[in-house]
Amino acid sequence: MAEERVEPRLAAILCADVVGYSRLMGADEEKTLAVLKAHRRQLIDPLIGQHRGRIYAMTVCCYARRHCQERAAG
Repeated sequence: MAEERVEPRLAAILCADVVGYSRLMGADEEKTLAVLKAHRRQLIDPLIGQHRGRIYAMTVCCYARRHCQERAAG
């Protein structure tokens, strides 16, 4: 029986804070989210690709989640 080789994989957790996030979201939510996504695509995604990684899950802080829910509720 052939022996299967298992490649070890590492996991990393990244937590980032954005200075002025609440102020930016209050001023222009769509623009703020677009800029943050663009920064991630330009800075983080290439590094993930270089290391054959992947983003498993993304979350937002409790304030942002609550803010979005309140806006959706009207």
